[in-house]
Amino acid sequence: MKSRTNPYANRLKKQITIRLDNSTIDYFKKLAEETGFSCQALINLYLRDCTESHKRLKVDWIESGY
Repeated sequence: MKSRTNPYANRLKKQITIRLDNSTIDYFKKLAEETGFSCQALINLYLRDCTESHKRLKVDWIESGY
């Protein structure tokens, strides 16, 4: 039996490691409880929305403390 390429492979998610602030995690955990979605799903949906709308992050390094 010959193997075939998965036609949905480009739609699969890739596992990564990401470090988030505790307040960010707490926000998405609370939102997850309210909506019934998982934290990971909500974070993915938010980031996908940012990419689709080409949202640009306004970064003010002096005020943010970084």
